[in-house]
Amino acid sequence: MSSIKIECVLPENCRCGESPVWMEASNSLLFVDIPAKKVCQWDSLTKQVQRVTVDAPVSSVALRQSGGYVATIGTKFCALNWEEQSVIVLATVDNDKKNNRFNDGKVDPAGRYFAGTMAEETAPAVLERHQGALYSLFPDHHVKKYFDQVDISNGLDWSLDHKIFYYIDSLSYSVDAFDYDLQTGQISNRRSVYKLEKEEQIPDGMCIDAEGKLWVACYNGGRVIRLDPVTGKRLQTVKLPVDKTTSCCFGGKDYSEMYVTCARDGMDPEGLLRQPEAGGIFKITGLGVKGIAPYSYAG
Repeated sequence: MSSIKIECVLPENCRCGESPVWMEASNSLLFVDIPAKKVCQWDSLTKQVQRVTVDAPVSSVALRQSGGYVATIGTKFCALNWEEQSVIVLATVDNDKKNNRFNDGKVDPAGRYFAGTMAEETAPAVLERHQGALYSLFPDHHVKKYFDQVDISNGLDWSLDHKIFYYIDSLSYSVDAFDYDLQTGQISNRRSVYKLEKEEQIPDGMCIDAEGKLWVACYNGGRVIRLDPVTGKRLQTVKLPVDKTTSCCFGGKDYSEMYVTCARDGMDPEGLLRQPEAGGIFKITGLGVKGIAPYSYAG
């Protein structure tokens, strides 16, 4: 086992960094800062950051096959033109819930953009329960609603054979699996594959590796954990020097590096002194496992 190295590659001071996505073509990491309403692009070669500010909390971002990006902004699925810094609304959800916003989102292997909602928090992880739902934006821009009664819609990914959808509703403290139909985008037969332990705290963002194992960022737990969704066992814990780890993705050369986002909102001045890199972007090398490339929205 090679030795694991963790470094803060970008001291961005994100209030709540989320949704890291690797862009192979430009050796860049895309991510958002939700309450700051920013989409950011960090060039791993030049170390430069470009930022686009939008008009509402932006909770996830993804690549788009036709160029540019898609993002979930407020309760809208949007297309984002980076060069023009312009946003086009593709669809809106939760019209009847004025206090809701999107949270995590990701594109499935067929090019649909899955994302879920939640009630806006009064403090980190403090919110009106059961207000959220899970949706997907199909390539023709129609929206499918899968289920509601969600607390904090969070991490999501698909098995390597595209037959299982993995999903986290944070306050259930569980990583769940569904049977998944790639052709139709239907999901069914929900079950739990891993229940978090007390010190792991709140499950947040998630990604899959090239061996079909899941990596989950643990909010307030200061770690990412590697799970085997077949056996339900935790295989590995990697602790970071910040508590509020929010999400993770693989990137870099051959997708052999892991990038982790985190938050600083909700930390007191003493906590920020103890964890000066809170809100930064972290790179983990030496994990000995690779990830897979992200999918792009087909619409």
